[in-house]
Amino acid sequence: MSMHLDRRAGQVHKDRSGLVLAIILAAQLMVVLDATIVNIALPRIKESLGFSSTGLSWVIDAYTLVFGGLLLLGARAGDLLGRRRTFLAGITLFTVASMAGGLATSSGLLLAARAVQGAGAAFAAPSALALLMVQFSEGPARRRAIAWYAAMSVGGVAIGLLAGGVLTQWLSWRWVFYVNVPIGILVVVGAARLVTETGRRRGRFDLSGALTSTLGMGAIVYGFIHAATSSWSSPTTVGSFVAGAVLLAGFVLNEQRAAEPITPLRLFADRNRSASYLARLLLVAGMYGMFFFLTQFLQDELGYRPLVAGLAFLPLTVALFSASQASARVLSRKLPEKALLVGGVLLSTAGLAWLTQLSVGSSYFDVLGPLVLFGAGNGFAFVPLTNVALAGVAPADAGAASGLVNVAQQVGGSLGLAVLVSVFGSASRSAAAHAPAGEAARAVARHAFVVGADRAFFAAALFLVATAVTLALAVRRDRTDTATADEPLPDDLVVAEIA
Repeated sequence: MSMHLDRRAGQVHKDRSGLVLAIILAAQLMVVLDATIVNIALPRIKESLGFSSTGLSWVIDAYTLVFGGLLLLGARAGDLLGRRRTFLAGITLFTVASMAGGLATSSGLLLAARAVQGAGAAFAAPSALALLMVQFSEGPARRRAIAWYAAMSVGGVAIGLLAGGVLTQWLSWRWVFYVNVPIGILVVVGAARLVTETGRRRGRFDLSGALTSTLGMGAIVYGFIHAATSSWSSPTTVGSFVAGAVLLAGFVLNEQRAAEPITPLRLFADRNRSASYLARLLLVAGMYGMFFFLTQFLQDELGYRPLVAGLAFLPLTVALFSASQASARVLSRKLPEKALLVGGVLLSTAGLAWLTQLSVGSSYFDVLGPLVLFGAGNGFAFVPLTNVALAGVAPADAGAASGLVNVAQQVGGSLGLAVLVSVFGSASRSAAAHAPAGEAARAVARHAFVVGADRAFFAAALFLVATAVTLALAVRRDRTDTATADEPLPDDLVVAEIA
C-alpha cells in the first residue's frame, strides 16, 4: 500500500514539477546555509549579546548537535507519519525558531532558538530527500532533480558565507536569522499546495535512543566548553563527562534491545564502514574549528568587514567544488580509493598546519594558501569517504546508513569545535597571563587570541592526522569495485553520495 502510494506520488505533473523541485531545493538551501551563514556574524553576535570567546561556540554547537542527534528520528518520523507532513512540521518549526533567533535579546534566548532550529532541520532534511525521490520517477527527470539538489548542497556553503557577510554588514546580524522567515513561509505554503503526501508505514519511534544519544553528546560537548572557561578538575566539568558517558552507554544498551532501533548497530559490523564514520567525524571536527576561528581572525585581527570576510572564503569553496568533481569523475577511476582518501586528508592537514603560523602581523596572503589546500584536500576525500560508508549496505538499511553519514558530520562538528574551543581557552589565558607588564589591553587581547587560535589550528590538524591514520590502518580494500552496473545503489544512497 505504502509503495503504491509512493509510486503514484512520484508522477509529478509536468506543469508543477519545476515548482515542486524549487520548494525542495529552497528547503535544502535553508538547512545547509544555516550551518555557515551564522559564522560571518559571530563577531557581531558576540559583541551584541555579550558572549565570551569560548561561549560563542554554542551558537554553532546548539544547532549542529540537536540537528545531528535528532536526524535519524526525523527520518523515522517521515516513514511513520508521512513525509510531507513531517517536512511541513520541520520547516515550520525551523522558520519560527529563526524569527525567535533574530529577536533574541540575550545569549540564552539565542541558543534556545538555535537548538529548536536544529530540531526543525532534523525533521525537514531527511523528508526533503525522500520527497525528491518519490516525487520524480526514475529516469531523466530524477537525474536532473538530483543534480540540482547536489549543486544546492555544495553551493549552499558559499552562499551562506556570502549572504552572512552581506546581511551582517548592510543590515544587522539579526538578518542572518530573519532571512529564513519569508523563505520558510513560501516553502510551507508551496509544499502544502503542490507536494503529494507519501504513504505511512507501521512502526515505533525509538525516542529513548534519540534522547540518550543527543543528551549524552550534549553533556560531553558542555564538559569540553566548560573546561575552557573553568578547569578540567571542576566538578561541573567532571560531572558533565560522567553524565555523557553514562547516557551514551545507555544509548548503546537501548539500541541492542530496541525492537526498531534508531541506529541499527549491525551497520558498524563492517570494518570499512565503521572507519569511514569515525574518519568523517574527525575530518569535520577539524573543518568546523577552522571556520570558527578563521572567521574571527579575518574580522577582529585583519579588520575585514563582514562582506569582505565572506568573500575571503571563496577560494576554499572553489577548490572544494573543483576537487570533488575531479575526484568523482576522473581520479576515482585512476587511483585506488584508499590512496585518494589518505592523500586528500593529508593535503587538508597541510593547510591546517600552515595556519598555525599566523601572527598579529599576518595578512590575507598568509591565509589564502591554507584555504586552497584545505578545500582541495576535503574535495578529494569526501566522495570516496562517502562511497566507503555506503558500499555493501542492504536496501533495508539504506536510510539508516545514509543518515549516519550526516549524523557523523553534525556530531563531529559539535564535538570537534568544543574540543578546539577548550584548547583555545587554555592557550589564550596562558598567553594573556604571561604578557609583558604595561602592555596595552588591546594588544594583549590580540596576542592572546592569535596564540589561542594557533593552538586550536594545531589541534585541528591533529584531528586530521588521526583521520589519515584511521583510514590508512582500518580501510582494508576498495569496496566500490564490488558494485556493478546491473546492481545500482539504492536511491537513498545515490542521493547521499552525490550530496
